[in-house]
Amino acid sequence: MLDDAFVLRTTGADAPEASLPTQPCVMVVFGASGDLTKRLLVPALYNLACDGLLSEHFALLGTAMDPLTTESFRERMTADIKKFHTRQEFDPRVWDDLVNRFHYVPGAFDDKALFQTLRAEVKRLDAVVGAADNVLFYLATAPRFFGLLCDNLNEAGFKDGSGWRRVIVEKPFGTDLESALKLNREVLAHWHENQIYRVDHYLGKETVQNLLAFRFSNGMFEPLWNKNYIDNIQFNVSEAVDVQGRGGYYDSSGVLRDMMQNHMFQMLAYLCMEVPGSFEPDAIRNEKAKLLQAIRRYDAQEVGRYVVRGQYGPQLDADGKIAKPGYRGEKDVNPRSKTETYAAARLHIDNWRWEGVPVYLRSGKALWKRGTEIIVEFKKAPEVIFRGTSVTGLSPNRLLFHIQPYQGIEVQFQAKIPGPRMQLQPVNMRFAYGDAFKASRYTGYEVMIYSCSHGDATLFSRGDLVEAAWRAAQPLLDSWAVTPAEFPNYARGSWGPKVAADLIAKDGRRWHEVVTGEVLKTVPLFKDGDALFLEAVIMALRSRQVASGDLIIKKGDVGRELYLLARGEVEVLDDVGNVLKILRDGDIFGEIGLLMSTPRTADVRARTSCDLFVLDKADFSRILRDNPQFAKAVQQVAKDRYDVNVNHQALIAPR
Repeated sequence: MLDDAFVLRTTGADAPEASLPTQPCVMVVFGASGDLTKRLLVPALYNLACDGLLSEHFALLGTAMDPLTTESFRERMTADIKKFHTRQEFDPRVWDDLVNRFHYVPGAFDDKALFQTLRAEVKRLDAVVGAADNVLFYLATAPRFFGLLCDNLNEAGFKDGSGWRRVIVEKPFGTDLESALKLNREVLAHWHENQIYRVDHYLGKETVQNLLAFRFSNGMFEPLWNKNYIDNIQFNVSEAVDVQGRGGYYDSSGVLRDMMQNHMFQMLAYLCMEVPGSFEPDAIRNEKAKLLQAIRRYDAQEVGRYVVRGQYGPQLDADGKIAKPGYRGEKDVNPRSKTETYAAARLHIDNWRWEGVPVYLRSGKALWKRGTEIIVEFKKAPEVIFRGTSVTGLSPNRLLFHIQPYQGIEVQFQAKIPGPRMQLQPVNMRFAYGDAFKASRYTGYEVMIYSCSHGDATLFSRGDLVEAAWRAAQPLLDSWAVTPAEFPNYARGSWGPKVAADLIAKDGRRWHEVVTGEVLKTVPLFKDGDALFLEAVIMALRSRQVASGDLIIKKGDVGRELYLLARGEVEVLDDVGNVLKILRDGDIFGEIGLLMSTPRTADVRARTSCDLFVLDKADFSRILRDNPQFAKAVQQVAKDRYDVNVNHQALIAPR
């Protein structure tokens, strides 16, 4: 089953009304023998069939170079569906009915005779299944074939008929602005804009679609959705995987083309666009276009100021040998490649609603975790009312949209700590899709196929949307093409390059690292913690990145922080700079000076670039008071590492 399957819709008692099935049609898939078809399209059709959402008047006609027959194509799809279906149990009855509606014709896309054969076969299948002369063309091919396919479909007479004709084209829709404009000209040479459905499967995610519902159905948030109340917005798409053997493709792409220019810009448009007049497709897409057109186009100097890039290096073992290659050591990658596997940017949206509100985007491969999140950080409340209390500062309120793999919405705010004094701590309220809805696990393509069959283009990109996104991204590509890159500049499994932390730090802000209980449990100290304890730790952690050679702790300073080393190596030094100890991933340090409120006894210096979580004294003591088992664990660490006995009362004292 696919690991990244997700919820598409509620079913059964949770759905207020039954959905209509797809409209009748013959679906012609070009590239039917490829990965996209077996991994995503066919499982999507199977899911629709299982949920009663696929019309009985449906047939699939596949074509590709592979010399398959209809029978051998069905056999291959049957073997593949058992590997790639996303449901808890496989239903052979539903599959048998579906696969018997699959057909195949082999041929080359430049062979005009193939298209005459396809037209005759579509006409025959239409008569068999009663598809009302509706035809859906799915171009599951490389973009270089789009123009050729559209030309040959037109020449073969496919545009004629009493039913509708619609064309789904896959991303990437161009590799730069010029190629995107060329592709638009090619597909629009024979089809109208309302017949073209440019697919971005990210928009099929229920959590992405919910951005619109959340904003426009909840009166408590939309009035705050502007520069008067929001301090900054952060988009994070991190991937733990590397290029996974796709170096040849990725080396001509990079994260800007592969992720930012399409997926992230589309989510940005949903989150920041103006209120549409209705939920009609063009009403929504008009506002998305206005938003994307309002993104400031950077000149070369601004690219250098507001955008950074990175490329992952090799992972070394304890002996300093390469355990996993860096990007330049991957198969089919140029050993001197300048292709970025990481990028971070500060965007400016030049309109009245968002003037002065920075929007930070970052995405990369071979990072510390897999996760897609949007963080909306509100301006802090005035602190003046808390003068004379023990409250020394306020944290900002945050609204978090978890897109994947965890799916939900989270609100972080301040609450009073029980007791006689006015003390605050951050807390959160969390909504999880899996807890609230009875739902099916879908691939994301179900909603795309379903919507296209009904002529609903809401989730598909229009030509001007594609152009606007490329116009914002093109200056970055142009600048990077002529600017030297100091690669590699981040380690596998890290948060990314230090320059990304510096980018946001220049604005007096920091990246909000979204930590889950599952991530925290990988640290031995926290592995046995219960949910309440882990949540308290997560809410108290601050993130910090340091470069190799940076001094983290200075001998003699009074300890006020404990450090959790998420990734990297630090060295503990004696008075003359000799290395006493090397600490690595998962280790904690700085706890003795912190816990005993005494001066630090040694310098601690970063041996490599490091990703750190920092826990302050006040938060630390509060957590220990509420979780005595954690206090015992820390006492044991102090005894084992430093042969120091820490008094329990001193441990839990707030100061």
